[in-house]
Amino acid sequence: MLYQLKTTIRTAITPLAKAIPLSPNALTLVGLVISIISAAAFARGELIMGGTLILVSGVFDILDGAVARARGRMTAFGGFLDSVCDRYADAAIFIGIMYGSLAGNISTTALFGIPLWLWCAMAIIGSLLVSYTRARAEGAGVENMNVGIAERPERMILLVVGAFCGLIIWAIATIVILTHITIIQRVLYAKKHLV
Repeated sequence: MLYQLKTTIRTAITPLAKAIPLSPNALTLVGLVISIISAAAFARGELIMGGTLILVSGVFDILDGAVARARGRMTAFGGFLDSVCDRYADAAIFIGIMYGSLAGNISTTALFGIPLWLWCAMAIIGSLLVSYTRARAEGAGVENMNVGIAERPERMILLVVGAFCGLIIWAIATIVILTHITIIQRVLYAKKHLV
């Protein structure tokens, strides 16, 4: 859903991207490290810090692609590395929140009878399957798989808002619902284009 906005931002920061001394792959790895630090902040119950670090990581997620385009260094491996690091980052953040919940560092009541740690487990599954359904369909020949309402930028924005507002369980429950809707949307889209 925010894919077009991300593309517009990358285009707008092209002049800045040309001046950054790091390689696109280095920027991708820095973003992953910041996401892991964010996960550690969530594990300690530091929701504002965790949310802030997600935002910082997002800057690197935008910059890596912008730098690659600005320098003509877009490679298949760079795209692959970016996807792998994004999946690690997603899982790490949810595991950090899960740990924070189980350790009592994030205090919240269950939502619809489901504790925060279980919402996190379902969010990990949903997040990974959103990516997998796209990759699998594209591998089978389906084009334009930017289908669905919960790609990574949307999920991260929801987490940040939830962390800043003290509504982390609501944010994660929303992510669970939206990721599974996105998976269904992608399955149906793939079904229309595959024999």
